[in-house]
Amino acid sequence: MEKFVDIIKCFTSNENRSIDILAKLYANESYLKDTISTLIFRHLNCESFLGKRVMLKPNWVKHSANETDEICLRTNDQFLLALLEVVMECKPASVLIGDAPIQGCNWDKVVTSELLTKIADLSEKHKIPVIVKDFRRRVFNPDKNNPVMDRNPLTEYIIFDLGKKSYLEPITNLQKNQFRVTDYHPDRLAESHRPGVHKYCITKELFDADIVISIPKVKSHQKTGITAALKNLVGVNGDKDFLPHHRIGSVVAGGDCYPERNVFRSLAESCLDFANRHQGEKVYWFARKLTSVLWRLSNPKAADHLGAAWHGNDTTWRMVLDLNLIALYGTSDGNISDTPQRQLFSLCDGIIGGQGDGPLYPDPLALGVISFTNHSGLNDIAMALLMGFDTTKIAMLHELENKLKNENIHLTWDNCFIERHDLNKYSIKAKASPGWEGFVN
Repeated sequence: MEKFVDIIKCFTSNENRSIDILAKLYANESYLKDTISTLIFRHLNCESFLGKRVMLKPNWVKHSANETDEICLRTNDQFLLALLEVVMECKPASVLIGDAPIQGCNWDKVVTSELLTKIADLSEKHKIPVIVKDFRRRVFNPDKNNPVMDRNPLTEYIIFDLGKKSYLEPITNLQKNQFRVTDYHPDRLAESHRPGVHKYCITKELFDADIVISIPKVKSHQKTGITAALKNLVGVNGDKDFLPHHRIGSVVAGGDCYPERNVFRSLAESCLDFANRHQGEKVYWFARKLTSVLWRLSNPKAADHLGAAWHGNDTTWRMVLDLNLIALYGTSDGNISDTPQRQLFSLCDGIIGGQGDGPLYPDPLALGVISFTNHSGLNDIAMALLMGFDTTKIAMLHELENKLKNENIHLTWDNCFIERHDLNKYSIKAKASPGWEGFVN
């Protein structure tokens, strides 16, 4: 199959490209179903799904905290249901819908009883089994200090070791255990990532599926600049103890959490490590409080973040590309093939995108697009351009742009071929995450 990125705009004029008008499209079931069907069946046909095991991977990163989260934080429920019905009308053997949201996500507030009822109704209507699954092995609410381990047995996952093929290998330090992910035990991460060893914990459902459709919400992202097709595949990893998000320390000291040396920030990092080694214990509360005090003493600006939420983060994008490598080329025995092992597509929910402090606290963005693709890299470059971002300033995209020069990928806008730079005329000025503002715009 040829490589493609197919984008449909959901507005008829710039005057109609507004939050109020675009948000109403989520309640228009026929519009969603017709548009999604048009996109998919330009490239596939019903026989593509007939008798197949289909996996749908939404962006269910976190439950809502604000009223607008229903339209800009996650894959919209109605968008998901429209895709599910389009797929089920083609008579697949089964459908699995799953994700691994952040550990503090309240699953029942994302996958509500109302949503489950609608999914069950579609399953009954089409006589096709549908399973909804939380891929997380661990949940933890830092405010309640209540870690719950091994929710799903390790036998439901495949451990991949990319070794020196990992994008993380060039920044892995032999002498230092620097990789971190906020609110996780630092020593467990060191077991998964060290020189020559880079392990990930991938749900077996990915390898059982014949067709995988990822359903991202297009947003700004505090660690990678943007989240869309590439970043959404992080949710096939079931245990974040395997996911480096940054390296402790300043850039000048070999880390990527903040630019310059700062003794209070260094102490705050050490204190946070202590806290995360003692989750579930009473001392955790004291250590977290002390971490907060030390961080405030470092005089942080709005763009500063103890989790490296800025454009200098040189870790997260590498982890993201590792997971995309596994998702496309990974085999069920934990190896990486030279050829793609599955049909992997992304249907991006960009009707209302997210801007500002994404991915967890975004503001609505009147992006007004839906895209369907089998090339996540070019898709995300296109989404970044439509958000008014400089793709050369986003390391994850810049890395892939260098590899696109020799690839023939069909990019279409409203069913007309278009060059990448021509997308600029349709761009909207999105607000970047605080640590990227003024850098990527």
